[in-house]
Amino acid sequence: MSSMNMIQALNSAMDVMLGRDDNVVVFGEDVGYFGGVFRATANLQKKYGRTRVFDTPIAEGGIIGTAVGMGAYGLRPVTEIQFADYIYPAFDQLVSEAARLRYRSGGDYWAPLTVRAPCGGGIFGGQTHSQSPESIFTHVCGIKTVMPSNPYDAKGLLIAAIEDDDPVVFFEPKRIYNGPFDGHHDKPLTPWSQHAASEVPEGYYSIPLGKAAVVRAGKEATIVTYGTMVHVCLAAVEASGIDAEVIDLRTLIPLDIDTIVESVKRTGRCAIVHEATRTSGFGAELSSLVQEHCFWHLEAPIERVAGWDTPYPHAFEWEYFPGPARVAQALKNLMEPV
Repeated sequence: MSSMNMIQALNSAMDVMLGRDDNVVVFGEDVGYFGGVFRATANLQKKYGRTRVFDTPIAEGGIIGTAVGMGAYGLRPVTEIQFADYIYPAFDQLVSEAARLRYRSGGDYWAPLTVRAPCGGGIFGGQTHSQSPESIFTHVCGIKTVMPSNPYDAKGLLIAAIEDDDPVVFFEPKRIYNGPFDGHHDKPLTPWSQHAASEVPEGYYSIPLGKAAVVRAGKEATIVTYGTMVHVCLAAVEASGIDAEVIDLRTLIPLDIDTIVESVKRTGRCAIVHEATRTSGFGAELSSLVQEHCFWHLEAPIERVAGWDTPYPHAFEWEYFPGPARVAQALKNLMEPV
């Protein structure tokens, strides 16, 4: 076991898989010689060579199109979109080709590719370096969507994604690369070394896709969340004094609906939290599913806390970011008599 931040855990996952399987290749903009803009692929090209870890032009559609062809012929490409905001030029290749290949070929071909994409705000990246587009991909049949919240999960989930025979879009909340972030931007950064989830095995292990984690047990309400918001929600629970259970989805698609339903039926109250834009965000799907499965157990209307329906504003970063105060208020709303 070693104490790792998320960047080191992701690097370790790719290192393990490159060493275990000669069919694994890693490529994208600046991932080779430079080691990635966030250094997640540092030293991998030096260790495995330029045919296994290599740089590409700034052409996201070409990166994913190449990966689809590689996957169809037996390779397991791990691609990086430098910022999730620039995944849109690759959308057609992901949706029309990667996601449909197994179905269209009657199972003769498939696309076992992994797309890493740093996402989210909290770093003053403005409208073009802060987006959280995960809900767009959860709508597409044939794509799996993953977002870890800590180093231990990041490594185990990335290994599972690389081993999966379906395309996986692997979102990485960049605000928590170097430490857990509880939404209090005016406080010093807490490093991952002070968090239990930074203890990461150095070798191989995997976390099954489609299995959520209960990161805090509680009796009065259920919070369903993922990514950076896991840490924000934990801070909000402590601030509110409400004994809420916090569920980290880890994988959005496939979704661990059983863990959500079991919790909500027991607590009778549910808040759904994500950083992405509210309208048509993944929280809308979660709210619908909770309503369908838990209607007779709900003691209050479902609360949603999310980003606003605007581009991510550079000047009003923390007004947009769903901080612990907004989550705590949602919890208090749940407890009000109906």
